[in-house]
Amino acid sequence: MELIKINLAKDFSKTPGSRYEKEGKFSGELFRKTILAPAIKEAIKNNNKVEINLDGTAGYGTSFLEEIFGGLIREDKISYVELKKRLSIISEEEDYLLEDIEADMLDAKNDIND
Repeated sequence: MELIKINLAKDFSKTPGSRYEKEGKFSGELFRKTILAPAIKEAIKNNNKVEINLDGTAGYGTSFLEEIFGGLIREDKISYVELKKRLSIISEEEDYLLEDIEADMLDAKNDIND
């Protein structure tokens, strides 16, 4: 099983922006559509995993993170179960983000199932 590594600060931006592309540069929507969703879809297809490292940025707005992780479920139609199997998230600088992201994914899962 291969590990696809994504370092958000190096592979996208040290200054992540807001939720939507229309709101400015380096949006969560852009990151999800161009980097994260394709990596997850490739991992599913090839039975691999994706590791995303969130460290090294100037910080995150909650809407950015909700868009990339909740958006994988809502917009890209990737199941919560599949994400939990394929996705590993590193956040040593701000470890509370892991709980926030889990909540975002669960909320998106529940929205889809309602």
